[in-house]
Amino acid sequence: MHRAEFEQWVARPVEEVFLFFANPGNLPRIMPPWMRVELLELKVTAPPGVQEVTATVADGPPFAGAGSELFASYRVIPVLPFRAVSAARITAFAMNKYFEDIQTRGPFQSWHHRHEFRPEVRDGTAGTLVRDVIEYEVGFGKLGDLAQRLFVAPQLRRTFQYRQRALAKLL
Repeated sequence: MHRAEFEQWVARPVEEVFLFFANPGNLPRIMPPWMRVELLELKVTAPPGVQEVTATVADGPPFAGAGSELFASYRVIPVLPFRAVSAARITAFAMNKYFEDIQTRGPFQSWHHRHEFRPEVRDGTAGTLVRDVIEYEVGFGKLGDLAQRLFVAPQLRRTFQYRQRALAKLL
């Protein structure tokens, strides 16, 4: 099992940052352009206390709680035109604190991603600490271990570096 952690502080209220991430429609906006992320389908289950919404990608900005599913297509390798399709399901959700998703279909043997949000003041400015904890397994034995070292781990770091720059601009 591999683990990756990323943190970013944003000078915006936790409620605003959480709502941004709870809208699956924002995913393509924070992913590197070369990946060409396309949302194929959303099956939204609203969080407790939020009006129930059944949405497709074109229906507008859903608010995805536990039980929601996201189906996406994206390029795995920058220079190649091949696309992967993955499905993720939100398995845990606490308003303005965290949500977790797992891959139910896709390139990894296993993938668990916990998105955490915490109010934090830095240099007298109120903001939000965004923390991502990802536990994943590439699979494929020794070949997967080699891919992890040479491609997967570096690409994951680059993807989150891009996401951090994009989030700073969008919020």
